[in-house]
Amino acid sequence: MKNHDCAVQLTFFRQTIDNLDAALMYILSERFRCTSEIGKLKAKYNLPKRDEHREKNQLARLKKIAQEANLDPEFAEKLMLLVINEVVCRHEKTTA
Repeated sequence: MKNHDCAVQLTFFRQTIDNLDAALMYILSERFRCTSEIGKLKAKYNLPKRDEHREKNQLARLKKIAQEANLDPEFAEKLMLLVINEVVCRHEKTTA
């Protein structure tokens, strides 16, 4: 019986993880949609592709949120840098 209980619990947690992963993908998609619009504005008005001041403030803010959420702030920073770098790559393609 214990193996059955374990299997049921694993299935429940895995379904929850699958739902959270899907939500993350939709959230990232929406974030990239918004940053795409920003990229178009930057291209139209010949603004720099990166706003290092905003990036620095954003990373500090998100690291604080990560810490409050019991998430490793360094992991959060690495994740957000990956996202930011993808945004910049997309901006460069927009203006290419």
